[in-house]
Amino acid sequence: MAVEELEKSMAATEIEDKREDDDDLEEGEIIDDNSNAGKPRKSIATTHPLENAWTFWFDNPTAKSKQAAWGSSIRPIYTFSTVEEFWSLYNNIRHPSKLGPGADFHCFKNKIEPKWEDPICANGGKWTVTFPRGKSDTSWLYTLLAMIGEQFDHGDEICGAVVNVRARQDKISIWTKNAANESAQDDAKKHDRGAKNRYTC
Repeated sequence: MAVEELEKSMAATEIEDKREDDDDLEEGEIIDDNSNAGKPRKSIATTHPLENAWTFWFDNPTAKSKQAAWGSSIRPIYTFSTVEEFWSLYNNIRHPSKLGPGADFHCFKNKIEPKWEDPICANGGKWTVTFPRGKSDTSWLYTLLAMIGEQFDHGDEICGAVVNVRARQDKISIWTKNAANESAQDDAKKHDRGAKNRYTC
C-alpha cells in the first residue's frame, strides 16, 4: 500500500510542477513536452497534382522484329498525375545513357499513344534535337520537367516527347498535335534560326 501512495504522490507532484511551469511561460512561448519523445509523429501527405496525367511508354529493342508491324512492341509503363509520382518513377528507371541501342522511351499525355496513327498525333509534327550517344540524360530530364510542368508557350499543342537511343547518337523529339499551327512554329523560329530545319511533319 505504501508503494501505491508513493506513486500517487509523485504523480500529483509532477502535475503540480507542470502547472507551475505553464504559469512561468511568457505569451507565445512553446511548451517543450518530451512526453511524446520517441513516438512517431503523424505527417500529412501532400501531393502536387499536374495539369495533365502523363504515361511513360517503352519500346524494347529486343522485342522489335522486321516482320512485326511498326509500334507493335510499344508498351505503357505507368501513368502519373502528381509531381511525387513522377519523381518516384524517374528516380527508379534507367536514364537514356543506360538504355541499349534501339530503345525508345516515351512520355505522352494520358490517352495519347506515341504513334502517328493516333488520331491526336495524325496531323502533327515533331521538333528533334540530336546528341552524341549517352549525352542526353540531362536534356531529357529538363524536357520532361518543362513538358509536365506546362512550361512551353504552346503546351496544349504538345502530345509528348520521346528519346530515341541509337548506336551513335540519341535524339529527343517533342511531338505536336498540329503541324499547320504557324504560331507555334513561328514562336520557335524566333528563338533559334536553325529550328526551321529540324521541324518535320
